[in-house]
Amino acid sequence: MVDHARAARLAKRITTIVATAISTEIKDPRLAHVTITDCRVTGDLHDATVFYTVMGASVDAEPDVAEAAAGLAAATGVLRTKVGAGTGVRFTPTLRFELDTVPDATRAMDELLARARAQDELVARAAEDARPAGESDPYKHEDDESSGEDRLG
Repeated sequence: MVDHARAARLAKRITTIVATAISTEIKDPRLAHVTITDCRVTGDLHDATVFYTVMGASVDAEPDVAEAAAGLAAATGVLRTKVGAGTGVRFTPTLRFELDTVPDATRAMDELLARARAQDELVARAAEDARPAGESDPYKHEDDESSGEDRLG
């Protein structure tokens, strides 16, 4: 039987332990700009997937994702030992690290929304000076009853 609440609590605890260990205890320079964003644990509590992002050394610098992945792969054993000591579960979950693509998807979505807003502004500016091609009110009104009788008969 799968206890999803227990798996969620364990995932939260693993996130905290791994993030703390990377920032304070592991001195690998490849992990200097790594941020742990999320963790998911399987229902049997045997496998944990830890999601991370990598920032560049400066605002303009590209992040070195390959080096960060290599640093996390090298530190997996130490991190799993820390998780085992910090959680107290009978079986320490195996740790698998995956690059979190949510920030990139969010950035792409923000760019798409900005382009859509710009297009909406162009359409609104064009509509300000627009006039109808035919009559200003093309719909039939009640006072036009005489014209309706001519069409019927």
